[in-house]
Amino acid sequence: MAQQKPRLAKPTLDKDLEKLSSVEDAARHTARGLAGPGVALLFIILAAIFASTYVTGTSGSVIVIAAAALAGYMAMNIGANDVTNNIGAAVGARAMTMGFGLALAAVFEVAGAVLAGGNVATTIASGITNGALISSPNVLIWAMMAALLAAAVLINIATWASAPISTTHSIVGAVMGAGIAAAGFGAINWGLVAGITASWVVSPVLGAMIAAAFLLLVKETIIYREDKITSAKTWVPVLIGIMTGVFAGYLTLVGGNQLRAPSPYLASLVTVVTGLIAWRVLIPVIARQAEGLENRNQSLRKLFRIPLILSAALMSFAHGANDVSNAIGPLAAIVGAVQDVATSSVHRMPGVPLWELVIGGLGISLGLLLYGPKLVRLVGAEITKLNPMRAYCVSLSTGLTVLVASWIGMPVSSTHIAVGAVFGVGLFREWYTRNSKRRYEYMRVRSGRDIQLEPEEREAGEHNDDEMKRRYLVRRSHILSILVAWIITLPAAAGLAAIIATVMFALFL
Repeated sequence: MAQQKPRLAKPTLDKDLEKLSSVEDAARHTARGLAGPGVALLFIILAAIFASTYVTGTSGSVIVIAAAALAGYMAMNIGANDVTNNIGAAVGARAMTMGFGLALAAVFEVAGAVLAGGNVATTIASGITNGALISSPNVLIWAMMAALLAAAVLINIATWASAPISTTHSIVGAVMGAGIAAAGFGAINWGLVAGITASWVVSPVLGAMIAAAFLLLVKETIIYREDKITSAKTWVPVLIGIMTGVFAGYLTLVGGNQLRAPSPYLASLVTVVTGLIAWRVLIPVIARQAEGLENRNQSLRKLFRIPLILSAALMSFAHGANDVSNAIGPLAAIVGAVQDVATSSVHRMPGVPLWELVIGGLGISLGLLLYGPKLVRLVGAEITKLNPMRAYCVSLSTGLTVLVASWIGMPVSSTHIAVGAVFGVGLFREWYTRNSKRRYEYMRVRSGRDIQLEPEEREAGEHNDDEMKRRYLVRRSHILSILVAWIITLPAAAGLAAIIATVMFALFL
């Protein structure tokens, strides 16, 4: 029997090379994890340098530069958390990729912030607190610095925990807490705070109801019809016209306010006229798109893809125009107070300079590019399953609810509305699946003559009634976590800002 040759040990050099390779892989993994914070830190430094080119040599320039850095940090956190409102539904419905959605939102966020972001900052800077009760501009400066830092840190923690909170409520709570620390509870406009508290309940419920109503319309008029394509050619132009009109009115209220305060009547007129024009123009366009399409739900998804992309772009523009004030509102108040330190009086809110809007817009866009995907997946896919039709209802409901709330003068959060609309769509699907006579008859006829059902139809039709009663389409676990995040946002921001403001007053005043 031949002797086996002894097995040679692996050369020491090979072992060392394997270890070196493992170390390099670990280093690359660590570097990827540090890339986001590194880019964010670089932007904060650049924001400070950018601000210095406008204020160097003036009194209090160091404070303004520091405030600009904080505003940049706050803007990045707004982008990371609030981007879900704009593209979450469309990405969840696979009407666009994550990369395309983030790029689209980034471009339109900057455009909205720079072109239409301005006067909304007045409420953040001077509407929540009574400036007459604040003893000096220096007190106002450090109160607003504390508010910026507290709100930004809170939003950062919420984004890390995958909690889509309201950035508006965060900054409102932070300004409240800092104002209380500066001048007591009497310095707060409690009427405005009560309106914001009411919006926590009303706006998401209203968003859910409107989204469910439009989904009912889509199901009854298109999805569960014998000839889906013919129904779609009739109704899709109507639905797109409604969407176009709603967002035109929304942009009139949000963007037009920077030039001249528009009345709700003007916004309503713009909504109706734009909607009618879009409906008439799109009738032949949708007819051409529908040519050759099969009579199935997959074809309907194609017809709803372009409206979803358009709605994401418009929502991003409107969000940039509106929520940039959450970052640059306190910055504008600080700049105004610094200019009036010599007079020892609280300065009235000045116009917001372009350089502040640029910092806010770029910060929001960078934040959503670096950290947005985490919450996009939560709102767009994890709460309930979205397709383009359902995502359209979510986007339309968000815009329409903002219009209704603006009409009655209610301060609302786009985050609350968007998440409420997603829940409304999911809960309505559960109810409709169990109770719709039209769906039951459609499924009975279809399954009797055509075995090759659509995936969505097969998903619903292959289960018996008892099984469907036990089946949920909304993940209940997310409801409680999101509600808790909403409830604690304002008091948590207020408490943190009060602590930071107290420390700052002790150190710098």
